[in-house]
Amino acid sequence: MMVEDFWPAPTATGPVNAHVRVPGSKSATNRALVLAALADGPSLIREALDARDTRLMISALEALGATFTVSTQSPVGNIDITCTPVPLPSRGGPRPIMTIDVGLAGTVMRFVPAVASLAHADVRFDGDEGARTRPMSTITGALRSLGVIIDGGDTLPFTVRGTGQVTGGEVLIDASGSSQFVSALLLSGARFDEGLTIRHTGATVPSQPHIDMTIAMLAEHGIEVSTPAPNTWHVVPQRVLAHDWTIEPDLSNAAPFLAAALVTKGSVTVADWPTTTTQPGDWLRDLLQQMGAVVTHDTHGLTATMHDEIRGIDADLHEVGELTPSIAALAALAISPSHLHGIAHLRGHETDRLKALVHEINHLGGDARETADGLTIRPTRLHAGRFATYHDHRMATAAAIIGLRVHGVSVENIETTAKTLPGFTDRWNALLLPREPS
Repeated sequence: MMVEDFWPAPTATGPVNAHVRVPGSKSATNRALVLAALADGPSLIREALDARDTRLMISALEALGATFTVSTQSPVGNIDITCTPVPLPSRGGPRPIMTIDVGLAGTVMRFVPAVASLAHADVRFDGDEGARTRPMSTITGALRSLGVIIDGGDTLPFTVRGTGQVTGGEVLIDASGSSQFVSALLLSGARFDEGLTIRHTGATVPSQPHIDMTIAMLAEHGIEVSTPAPNTWHVVPQRVLAHDWTIEPDLSNAAPFLAAALVTKGSVTVADWPTTTTQPGDWLRDLLQQMGAVVTHDTHGLTATMHDEIRGIDADLHEVGELTPSIAALAALAISPSHLHGIAHLRGHETDRLKALVHEINHLGGDARETADGLTIRPTRLHAGRFATYHDHRMATAAAIIGLRVHGVSVENIETTAKTLPGFTDRWNALLLPREPS
């Protein structure tokens, strides 16, 4: 890789004192897009994230017949989207053939096949090279058990041969690798002829807040999800009502900015932090306090302020695995050991995040080790070096956090952050600018 492919992470020269806004939640935006495409009338999605993952979702749903009108992007990186839903399929006549590019977006590769099964078309799914290694057997197996014909194996590429309807009924799945499998089926289940009952048969489902988000958003579209037994979800067949949304800021994408306060002994406020939310990023309140920060929430937003050194943490991140790279970066700069556990499922994300974090932290002189279900990170003195990102946006922001304190960290392919946080380098550089007195 050429040297110009590496971004020199800026090192802070003093405490960061900043007030930042992060764009809309990717998780909420892509769920809102799917529900709008399945609804019984037009929907408006305000303050939606404009990033690669959401553009891929829009393109995928447009291929299936939905129509989207996108407003001009706001300064924070949000857009307003009007959706006219996918028309009810005509089940006779020729079957169109279409291809959907999922990129490296887990929500697109897992949510859209169920939508495609409701189309009268042959829909081929493919994506980036890294997407072809991500586990998909749970969703393809579930759809096959419901009578959907899928050509190919259990990883990308494969083709969904939609017939315009899915009978539905009961399906048994092991969603211990990702909560997205449950959400994917729930989002489309009300459109199945007999509705849908999902029974999870494996170990604990990770990232329960994401399932809670799906259930809460379905409720706003008139879809009630019942839980007749543990690890069981049921929806009856019914219309998906049109609904207008205003998307919350992406709280997980706030993690590196709040982390900057801890690394530099400064203070960072993230604006518009909701009082209550199903987003996993809200766990940052507790996690950052455990690491030594003073965290407050008021009308201005959520503020993290740091006066002392970063403390190591013993934390079960099973429900909030997406925060692991940022917490691991802070742990690499802490004065005591950290034990992060409950996150074995991160081996199946954009990359094997546990292996990647260990390699890159140790490459900078750190002491990180994999455990059966997580990481152990011990204090050391870090040094300059290159930090690979594996096309993973959260690896890139983790490197930026470390670079605030360690001079000479060069981050590979920083533009991978555009997956969910467009314009990251400009936002990061602005974080380090002196703040004018209010």
